[in-house]
Amino acid sequence: MTMTKTTLPVVLLTALAVATAGCDSAGNGGPSKDRWATTENTTVDLDLDKVNEAYKAAEGPEDFERRVNELYQGSEVISVAVKDVDAKTQVVTGFFDKNGDGGVQDPEKVFTIRRDVSGEGAAQMQTSGFGPYAYYSSPVMSLASGMLLGAMVSSALRPNYVPVYTQPYTTPPGRAPDLRSQRDAYRASNPSAVDHSKSSQTGRRYNNTGSSRFGSGKSGAGSRFGVRRSERGRRPERLVA
Repeated sequence: MTMTKTTLPVVLLTALAVATAGCDSAGNGGPSKDRWATTENTTVDLDLDKVNEAYKAAEGPEDFERRVNELYQGSEVISVAVKDVDAKTQVVTGFFDKNGDGGVQDPEKVFTIRRDVSGEGAAQMQTSGFGPYAYYSSPVMSLASGMLLGAMVSSALRPNYVPVYTQPYTTPPGRAPDLRSQRDAYRASNPSAVDHSKSSQTGRRYNNTGSSRFGSGKSGAGSRFGVRRSERGRRPERLVA
């Protein structure tokens, strides 16, 4: 009986240490669903939640690519490809144009945003990550007339909308120096825009409730992001036999 009382706390603490190590390994390359997507440098972050907001506020592709590069905390330029697949569907892809050809190659993809018109004055969108970002998948988000939206999205909610990007727009390779200059100016006037304290794959995880892919019929509206404040920093209680 005495031996059981002595070894029980040791066993529990050992199990806790193993579980903690497993969590750490997931945060350093293992499967996780962190809301922060690790950039190709693996030393800086891109908040894809804010990329969603940038898309909803953008006046057009050039405005969107500027906003995305202001959010990106690395030195590379993220190019953007915009294509209206048909009258209802638009696909926006963010990518690193590594070979400078202005085309999207699968290994270069960072994220895609799919926007579908779902009814009169209504649409939905969802963002997915690729490559190192493959574990990022946003809930399906509702869009509607009357919301504060930029022209890139709001134009699709009009009854007389004609698809604009049937001939896809892609960031011209020659535009990269201008985007870098704009980002440098933005960082200079907003020093807090670059958070050097964050390491790769850090941040909060999605609550997967309500998350779905297009065609499932489920909406992600109202889904919560991150973790509750009361859950942060909670220490495990030591059990005493």
